[in-house]
Amino acid sequence: MGSEEKENELYRITTSQQAFSSCCGAVITSVLVTPLDVVKVRLQAQSNPNLKGKAFLDSDGLTDHVYLYENGTGKTWHKTGGRFTGMTDAFVKIVQREGVKGLWSGLPPSLAVSVPTTVIYFTCYDQLRDAFVSKIGEDNDSIPLIAGGIARLCAATITSPIEMIRTRMQSRRLAYKKLLAYVSSNVAKSGWLSLWKGWGPTVLRDVPFSALYWCNYEYFKRRLCKKSGIHEPTFLITFSSGAAAGSIAALFTLPFDVIKTHKQTEMWEPDVTHASQQRNIPVWKVMKTVVAENGFTGLFTGIIPRMTKIAPACAIMISTYEYGKSFFRGINKDKAMKNH
Repeated sequence: MGSEEKENELYRITTSQQAFSSCCGAVITSVLVTPLDVVKVRLQAQSNPNLKGKAFLDSDGLTDHVYLYENGTGKTWHKTGGRFTGMTDAFVKIVQREGVKGLWSGLPPSLAVSVPTTVIYFTCYDQLRDAFVSKIGEDNDSIPLIAGGIARLCAATITSPIEMIRTRMQSRRLAYKKLLAYVSSNVAKSGWLSLWKGWGPTVLRDVPFSALYWCNYEYFKRRLCKKSGIHEPTFLITFSSGAAAGSIAALFTLPFDVIKTHKQTEMWEPDVTHASQQRNIPVWKVMKTVVAENGFTGLFTGIIPRMTKIAPACAIMISTYEYGKSFFRGINKDKAMKNH
């Protein structure tokens, strides 16, 4: 393992190469997993009737997606007419009512959110992990846990205002000038922190997910490499490790995902009477309400679609990212060989 690590260190990929690899991963993952994402969000959102005409962000822990729910006949990303009895029923009804393209509705704005967030997140994780390894050594199992949590915290904090503004713009089809007026008036009224509304529930869900995900991913990858007697993980090893790690993280953080869905990341609804009060409800009160209305199992609403969606999403994202890094490492190696 030592010689392999020395080689990786020698032909280390650049930050821009890491960013490009994560960008490709985010695009491929969004395109392939969006149908599962659409079904998962619609099933989970059935328990929350206050969705008409509202946009919000959803995340699989690695990438973020924008959704708009609206009743009526207007052009929308998602229509909520009718109830779904399960995952298969949701797929069938969405295709019947909206056509096959309905399964990919909202993909462009989702890409606009997921690509920058994923680039910051994955690049930040690798940079932090390398920094920790150089300081305290690679054999420390807490490194992926800490680096994963911090990386997601940084990504969520940096991109939160952008995501909130974009969500608002898409929900009302606002022109940039009108949007700027909304932003200015709300910043003047509530201060700059109003741009980070919804940050708390997002972090509460995504940081634990990220910490658990990277910790388990690095563990499974290391174990599978050792079992196979190889130093560099194959595409199959990264794919299966990502799927297993994502499933475990999804299961343990599902209650936070349900709470996040109930505490929508809506902003600036002047025409909704109790909007400000709803947005300020503490997380524990939301949890209490969910349990009171749906029982303890209400905290695990959408477990099957979430697990079904997150396993492939994590597998595709990490294997694409690792393949990209391996590709660039090979290019850097060839360049170094030619220069000598």
